[in-house]
Amino acid sequence: MTRYRDGDSRAFDVLLRRHGKPIYNFIFRSLGNPQTAEDLMQEVFLRIVKGAATYQHRAKFTTWLYTIARNQCIDMIRRQKHRRTYSLDAPIGDNPSGGTMVDRVKDKAPGEDRMAMDGQFRKNLERALEGLNPDQRDVFVLREFQHLPFAEIAEIVNCPVNTVKSRMRYALEGLRAGLTEMGESYP
Repeated sequence: MTRYRDGDSRAFDVLLRRHGKPIYNFIFRSLGNPQTAEDLMQEVFLRIVKGAATYQHRAKFTTWLYTIARNQCIDMIRRQKHRRTYSLDAPIGDNPSGGTMVDRVKDKAPGEDRMAMDGQFRKNLERALEGLNPDQRDVFVLREFQHLPFAEIAEIVNCPVNTVKSRMRYALEGLRAGLTEMGESYP
């Protein structure tokens, strides 16, 4: 980042290649919409371009980057509170096992039982993640999907490490309860 700030435009390409996919994944797991994740990822990197001149190396670059991404997610959630949208992955009608619009369009090949089970678990996990409060969801996603240490997550979410660990514990408990309600079993 300091190379980019100092005028090396090729350094931005390195930043985008290195951090683009993890930031997209973080945003996608936070919001659950691929198009929104793509748009916000671009916004995050646009903020980097705009803020390059004032960037100061106080903490790890990834801490600054994930803080920007998290703030973009929070802003999007606030904007969406007033919008009502329907997902193509949402169950049709009142019956949760009634299928989705995507299911009606998909042509499933035989022998995909395992992939279907994995896909169902992934959908259940995404639904259970949506049931967590945003603070717990952010900590879980940063830790489990982005593999960040608790200390760095604490910097990103601007709270003590013990609070981050507590949020992680509550997130795990919430996910276990949510997945159990959906029929997933645990030892």
